[in-house]
Amino acid sequence: MKKFLVVVDMQKDFVDGSLGTKEAVAIVPNVVKKINDFEGDIFVTYDTHFDNYMNTSEGKKLPVPHCIKGTDGWKLDAKVEAALSGKKYTPVEKITFGSVDLPDMIFKAADGEDFSIELVGLCTDICVVSNTLILKANYPEKEITVDSSCCAGVTPESHDSALTTMKMCQINVI
Repeated sequence: MKKFLVVVDMQKDFVDGSLGTKEAVAIVPNVVKKINDFEGDIFVTYDTHFDNYMNTSEGKKLPVPHCIKGTDGWKLDAKVEAALSGKKYTPVEKITFGSVDLPDMIFKAADGEDFSIELVGLCTDICVVSNTLILKANYPEKEITVDSSCCAGVTPESHDSALTTMKMCQINVI
């Protein structure tokens, strides 16, 4: 069975940049350990915006420029990047919360074999839950797991709410 790890948006702006939180900083060592210990294929999502961010629907509702492609904040957290440097991984740029391309990318990487998916990253209550539910909708019979110790939300309360939502949608939350 193939195993896939999806590392969601562990970018500087979400860890300790314009939208960073102490909870996001606190999970970095857990994410690094997860990457170091993982045996399987890794996909890494990048929240990707452009100079016109403030004119987008998201920019109007969240008027904090972040993850602008080519900026320092768009890059991965340095410790996460270092953990990935020894691994083969597939980058996945996405312009919104969830990647509609990720399910097909995983299907192709599985190459006909059965598989399971584990997700970690930021933010639990926005991009992690979005990607998890997209994957569950595409693969309702696959084991999909979220490691809560490797995730952080916008707030601790919204993190917990997102974990509850995922549990209700038959996602394994560990």
